[in-house]
Amino acid sequence: MNSTLEVIENNLHQVEVKDKSFIFHIPTTSLFERDELTGDILSSIQGQENPTDSSLTQALSGRYSEVDIMSALGELKSLSLVGQKGLNNGVEEFVPLALDSAPLTTVVLSVNTGCNLSCTYCYKEDLDVPSAGKKMDFKTAKQSVDMLLKESPDQSRYNVVFFGGEPLSNFTLIKEVIAYSEEVFAAKGKIVDFSMTTNATLLTERHVEYFDKHNVGLSISIDGPKAYHDRNRISVNGKGTYDTVAKKAKMLLSKYRSRPIGARVTLTTGLTDIDTIWDHLFNTLGFSEVGFAPVTSGDVTDYNLKPEELVDVFNNMKKLGEKYLAAALENKTIGFSNLHQLITDIHEGTKKALPCGAGVGMVAVDHEGGLNLCHRFTGSDQPLLGDVINGLDKPVLNDFLNKRLDKNGVVCSTCNIRNLCAGGCYHESYARYGDPAKPTLHYCDLMRDWVDFGISVYTQIMEHNPGFYDTYIAPRKAQS
Repeated sequence: MNSTLEVIENNLHQVEVKDKSFIFHIPTTSLFERDELTGDILSSIQGQENPTDSSLTQALSGRYSEVDIMSALGELKSLSLVGQKGLNNGVEEFVPLALDSAPLTTVVLSVNTGCNLSCTYCYKEDLDVPSAGKKMDFKTAKQSVDMLLKESPDQSRYNVVFFGGEPLSNFTLIKEVIAYSEEVFAAKGKIVDFSMTTNATLLTERHVEYFDKHNVGLSISIDGPKAYHDRNRISVNGKGTYDTVAKKAKMLLSKYRSRPIGARVTLTTGLTDIDTIWDHLFNTLGFSEVGFAPVTSGDVTDYNLKPEELVDVFNNMKKLGEKYLAAALENKTIGFSNLHQLITDIHEGTKKALPCGAGVGMVAVDHEGGLNLCHRFTGSDQPLLGDVINGLDKPVLNDFLNKRLDKNGVVCSTCNIRNLCAGGCYHESYARYGDPAKPTLHYCDLMRDWVDFGISVYTQIMEHNPGFYDTYIAPRKAQS
């Protein structure tokens, strides 16, 4: 009862939002409003030399009843925010993963390594010019779908993603895969979703009609208005592609009815004007969502954002986030997907031991049928995780995942966003350090500040318009 107490700092992150204080419970990524008593308990423990239950009660007895103090203290102990000093509190024990079966739900098919663009910053290591593109054949694609069902027969919903190169350069295969998948999944009483990211230059009304009929989720790679887009997104003949992409995007957006269309923006050095890019894509062209991907570890270092530019990017994202907040308070959305995903994670209490589903929920299949962590690794020198004939190589996959999961001796173990970030993108680590298992550490402070901003936005919406989450997040989760 009178053992020495301590605040378990490794589990506790406090965030001030206007006139209120919140506790971010790091182990569970849960968020609580901190009342006055809880704040006084934490301050008192931190301010006393050898705090105990009784000394704490004595120190606060003039303001609160003993019953209330002990009740609040008990709750803090149950959350492992307060504990007995010297018990190695807040240190999460590493439990090795033994992956006997992977809950695969998604295969990403590299349908063609060929691309009709020559984007200066492209990360794809297997990218070819159109004439040299290596197309996946239907046999390999069919084996990919069959493998998905074999590896994870008990899932209710599956995803097939088409990637490249430029996937529309192998449209024949895409149609064959969709036809086969719809038949085989329906026969098993399963649901299958399709999605594709395209540069849109090859898009025709025939494509749009087909994809609309089959409810395919589409994302367009476009980097903003003409002056921004044409800096890097050029054709193989060296000409800018904005005029073509914008024309095709307008055609798509005017005709597509089955699902919202998102724009995916790649930010390279010199491109930090988040608001202008978003305004053009959301308001002028009419995309439903706009997502930004900052380049910090590309192979061509000349295109990586400089440290000061990356700071500008995050500051500008927060400025756009203020517009997101203002719209949300009016029960509207401005389609800023980076922030929307963050507050979705906060709202749902997302806890991630790994940064994404790569290698677990998702694998990417190269044109020869090899299994890769994700589409970014096809053609790289990283070991394959198996193939579509034999399935996942569990020992290889276990070894890799456990290297990332083991945070002993890594700064991630004490980070307040460790269960939201989980060390960052595998490919970014690979590009920067040559090791995808190593956490990405070069913009941790910016990420922590971004999450604090997300908490601020989340709590303000929750206070002033909680119905926003029922309108814009609950349906999203139901469809995922």
